Parts: sequence; C-alpha cells; structure tokens
Amino acid sequence: MTPEPFVAHANLRAPGQAVPMGARDPAWVRRSLIGVTVTFLGSLLIAPLALILTQAFARGWSFYASAITDPEALSAIRLTLLAAAVAVPVNVAFGIAAAWCLGKFEFRGKGVLTTLIDLPFAVSPVIAGMVFVLLFGLGGWLGPLLDRYDMRIVYAVPGILIATLFVTFPFVARELVHLMETQGVQEEEAARLMGASGWTILTRITLPNARWALFYGIVLCNARAMGEFGAVSVVSGHIRGRTNTLPLHVEILYNEYNYVAAFAVASVLMGLAIVTLVLKAIAERHVAERPSVRPGPPPGHP
Repeated sequence: MTPEPFVAHANLRAPGQAVPMGARDPAWVRRSLIGVTVTFLGSLLIAPLALILTQAFARGWSFYASAITDPEALSAIRLTLLAAAVAVPVNVAFGIAAAWCLGKFEFRGKGVLTTLIDLPFAVSPVIAGMVFVLLFGLGGWLGPLLDRYDMRIVYAVPGILIATLFVTFPFVARELVHLMETQGVQEEEAARLMGASGWTILTRITLPNARWALFYGIVLCNARAMGEFGAVSVVSGHIRGRTNTLPLHVEILYNEYNYVAAFAVASVLMGLAIVTLVLKAIAERHVAERPSVRPGPPPGHP
C-alpha cells in the first residue's frame, strides 16, 4: 500500500472545526498587521519609557539618587503608598460585598446599584474632586461644621484618601460581579443544604473560586490609586511635603523646568507600573486557565 503523503499537524482539523480567521488571511496581511502593531507600541509605549529612563539618568546616578531621596519626593512617595494602602483594602471589602450581593441575589433596585458602582467610570475625576471641594471645603455644605471642630478634609490628607477611594472603588467589584454571576449559586445552595454558614460558604467556596479575579481587581485598583491625578490634584492644594502625591510632585518639578528631577521621580512611577503590569499578566493567565463554568445541579437535584 502506498503511504499517504505527510500532512503537517497544524493543518489537521476535526470535522466541522472552524478555521481561525487569521489563518485564512494572506501572509502579507498578517505581517502588515503585526508591523503596524509593533510600530504603534514602539512609538507610544516603548519610546516614552526609554525617554524617561534616559532623562532620569542624564546627570548621573548621584543626581538621580538625590532627586528620589529629596524630602519632598519621599513625602510624595509615602502619601502615594498611604493612599493605596487605604484604598485597596476598603475597596476589596466593598467589592466582595457588592459582587456577592449583585452576583448571587436578585432584588429590586439591582440595576440602580450596578449603575452607581459604575459612576466613577462615567464622571471625570476633576469633576469628582470639585464635588468634594463643594462638600467639604470652607465654603461648602459641610465646611462650617468641619471648621467648628477644627477638621480639615480638603487640602489635607483625608481629602486625598476620599478622592482616591472614589475613583478606585469600582475596580474590584466589576471584576467579581460578572464572574460570580457566571458561576451561579448551585455550589452555595448545596453547601447551605449541608448546614454551612454564610461566612463558611463565602470563604470556602465563593472566594476560592474567584481568587484570581479578585487578585486582578486588586492589581487594577492599586495601579489607579498610585497613578490618580485629576481628583487628587483638585482636593490636595499642592502643598509641598504635605499633600503632594507622586504624580503631583512630578507635575510641580516639570512646571519648574527641573526636567531631570521630574523624570527621575517619574521613573519610580514607571517601575510601579511595570510591576503592576507583570502582576496583571499573571492574573490574566490564571483566569484564562480557569474558565468560569456554571456547575451542573448536584446529584438527585430535579
């Protein structure tokens, strides 16, 4: 018998299996698209990052070290880390509660609650900062009451924390809501029938199934908290050494034409961003490896 000609494994497809759209395009089309993508990323991502590093070390390592260890820079770093340290745990608690509520239960007003969670995505951060000034400023609605008790919200650290909380609170919730809706409630109902408490169901079933989505939301929330500019800029007052976060400190240095110091401080933000991207990629890979599939009914369930 004459052997059949060899066929590459990549060309073997099961009957009825769809051919990927990219495989049907000519080679020049694929190469052109790849070239455009690489050019776009190189010009808008890689080149700016290289420019930041080049300018940051333009005057040598000693100037770079002095720029990022300057007392005002260290104060900005501490405040940025404080804002993230406050915003992330609060948003994790809120996100889990909101996702549990929206993903596992049906109730009146569910759409309204979902819309409110998405509100920071629709409102400009600058507008959000102005709202906080109108609420907590000296001439605002609550300003006289706060002044009576010698409390400062706007142009102080509490205002920065509140603004950061506002712009970051949707991230964890939005990552968890869709996943919990997809997972369904069968496992939780089975555990409830076996006598498990609500806390046990949450910590032993719901959260373990959503741990990588939760981690993904935490990474996004942390990145936004450290890089937020608009809302924080409005409520901070730009007080050196007191209410300047890292993005605000970079802006001040740049406006003073101290470009090398500005790029040196910006490189710290760039390093934090790179770490965030690595953690984000890890989370995305694990989420892709564990697709959310709605479990079937337990044995004996009608």
